Amino acid sequence: MTKIHPTAIVHPAAQLHPSVEVGPYAIIGEKVTIGSETTIGAHAIIDGLTEIGAKNRIFPGAAIGLEPQDLKYDGAESLTKIGDRNTIREYVTINRATHEGEATVIGNDNLLMAYMHVAHNCTIGDRVVIANSVALAGHVTIGSRATIGGIVGIHQFVHVGQLSMIGGCSRILRDVPPFMLVEGNIARVRTLNQVGMSRAGLSKDDISLLKKAFRIIYGSELTMKEALGQVELLADNQYVQHLVNFLRGSMEPGRRRSIPGRSFKKGDRDE
Repeated sequence: MTKIHPTAIVHPAAQLHPSVEVGPYAIIGEKVTIGSETTIGAHAIIDGLTEIGAKNRIFPGAAIGLEPQDLKYDGAESLTKIGDRNTIREYVTINRATHEGEATVIGNDNLLMAYMHVAHNCTIGDRVVIANSVALAGHVTIGSRATIGGIVGIHQFVHVGQLSMIGGCSRILRDVPPFMLVEGNIARVRTLNQVGMSRAGLSKDDISLLKKAFRIIYGSELTMKEALGQVELLADNQYVQHLVNFLRGSMEPGRRRSIPGRSFKKGDRDE
């Protein structure tokens, strides 16, 4: 039988795997589904149309699937989807999406530290680490294996690339390119995230090519379009191509454009 503390309130229609554990005074709503071996801490609240996978650890006071903090929200039945093996620490808030059929999505094996906020329509990949008191505005996308330091604010619609790292207390108004370490208020690309790439298993050749790409993009006087043309000539490498595709995508209408390097080049500006 599911281990539910007698003081917890679990709606009879909620679907909990028999191995789920629910702590004291936790509240689980009618349309919640929770997979095997997930633990729900004391005073946590899980509501709305929320799907949570297996082996997640949800700590005391977390609030998941509640209404978005969005004035456009009209009561639509939107979703929150959380994968497997995530650690969601104390007082993390994860809001469901704004419109009918939309979802706030969190992948697998992520660590969301205490007091951080995931707003409506955000998407977080796999193996992401987000430190304490980080705030993600609506529609933010975080690529897999990204690391975000504490007390960071990320503007709505920003894309954070895979294997990037954001230094603590940074202000992120624009897209964070993959494989880069960014920091500051307003943030700048400082260097490559070489430690993160090595830990993720990128080869020395891969990292060497990304170093060359970094020097062309951020160390030359070329415009971004000119620099990306040069970078594509380096090699047929999946990581270099991913970087080029991301930066080109950031220049498309509706995107936030990418964070510049330490000094401005032609066409760079802050918003």
